Amino acid sequence: MLTSNLGDLLRRRSLRNPTIEAVVDLGTGQRLDYRQLNARVNQASNALLALGLEPGERIGLLAATCSEFVETYYASAKIGTVTVLMNWRLLADELEFLLVDSGATALVFSAEFNGVVRDLHDRKTTSVRRWIRIGDVQPDAEWGALSYGSLVAAAPRDEPTIRTGGDDLLCLCYSSGTTGRPKGAMLTHEGQLFAILAQAASIDGFHQRDRYLIALPLFHLGGILPLENAMYAGSTVVLMRQFDPTLIWEVIAGERVDSGLVVPSMLNAMLDRFDPLRHDCSSIKALSVAAAPVPVTLLEQCRNKGIALLQTYGLTEAGGPGTNLSAEDAERKIGSAGKAYMLTDVKVVRADASTCDPGEPGEVVIRARHLMKGYWNNPEATAQTIVDGWLHTGDIATSDDEGFITISDRIKDMIISGGENIYPAELENVILSHPGVREVAVIARKSARWGETPLACVVRADDDLSAEDILTWCTGKLARYKQPSAVEFVDAIPRNPTGKALKRILREQFA
Repeated sequence: MLTSNLGDLLRRRSLRNPTIEAVVDLGTGQRLDYRQLNARVNQASNALLALGLEPGERIGLLAATCSEFVETYYASAKIGTVTVLMNWRLLADELEFLLVDSGATALVFSAEFNGVVRDLHDRKTTSVRRWIRIGDVQPDAEWGALSYGSLVAAAPRDEPTIRTGGDDLLCLCYSSGTTGRPKGAMLTHEGQLFAILAQAASIDGFHQRDRYLIALPLFHLGGILPLENAMYAGSTVVLMRQFDPTLIWEVIAGERVDSGLVVPSMLNAMLDRFDPLRHDCSSIKALSVAAAPVPVTLLEQCRNKGIALLQTYGLTEAGGPGTNLSAEDAERKIGSAGKAYMLTDVKVVRADASTCDPGEPGEVVIRARHLMKGYWNNPEATAQTIVDGWLHTGDIATSDDEGFITISDRIKDMIISGGENIYPAELENVILSHPGVREVAVIARKSARWGETPLACVVRADDDLSAEDILTWCTGKLARYKQPSAVEFVDAIPRNPTGKALKRILREQFA
């Protein structure tokens, strides 16, 4: 029976191209062809089934970029459980919320996160009953977690029965909302298949035996969707455990990498470290760049090195694809996010949902089969975000008479720092909890290194309050990348008649 189960697509690829290299794990040196990878995924599937997991149950995945992550993700897909993609940069309280909100009953985690996971285990606040650790730890850190390696090694390689697919949930991908509470985008098997098809029909990016470098964390859709694309096409994924702007050039040359996805801050760091006498980038066909507009200077540097850039715009809630800008249009349409992907409708609309004229600013909305099903346990936010089948992105843009979209602002004031989404409300809630703070508004400040970083504009309740006091207060309450990079003290937060902070004025003041 033909199915849109994402895990079953891996089985089909292993039958067609069993000896093509599927995964290269640079952290461990492990290399798996498609036959070997599918066998490992089957073992992981059967190991999870033996633990009593049923279709629809949620499995937290808190792991580094490694082959075991790939195995677990596809094993979960095959047996119909729902993977909760967990950002390992978050702190214990933040991770606890994800586990509690999703109702996860199992957690697969890398050994390097043993400390924070043991803390979560000891709190006894979640529904997790099966704690499965990838890798070894020191004996004095042992607390009874199951060994992923042992479970998989003891499990049979038989194909599990496929019981889900189509509109069934594949994964939950959490991102913080403007209220400061993370929201889990519900992505389905069929939705991600359509995301793959939309990209395959729009960009020349994935082919059999191509070698695709994944240097972004796999808990991001920017890591997961390229993985899914590569497995569908029969490409080889080269997994880089942690981005290193110097090492990445050695990896590209040594593994003969064809393509990969980076964010502008990564690309900027890479180009700063590029040495034409040492680094060979001749294998690269094109690099995809996402998460923020690409500065003209970066476009020129890449062009001078013969590296084509494919710029892309998308959202987790859209299942990935929105628009993309081809290499041939990059200079002619500098600053544009490109045109809609195939199988994807994108337009710019007014507040009444009517379509804007060319050059008229409005909100970007997206309609496609690859949109999220909604937000997990949050029907109100879902109804506000998806209206009449159109996903409201919160991004302000203009379109031209050729259909090219240019993003100009973000309604939701989201900050993008090094490819990570940061929502000001979350920082504001933490800073406001300080007794010396009366009011706060967090805005984006430009950063040569990260693109943007958070700037906290604070009204004191205590005249002795210092910037250092606020920065110290945030430490331990928020992941490091979310913390403000600087603090500015103001007499008042400018507001409109309804009390909404006028952050545009603050941006102009602290540009």
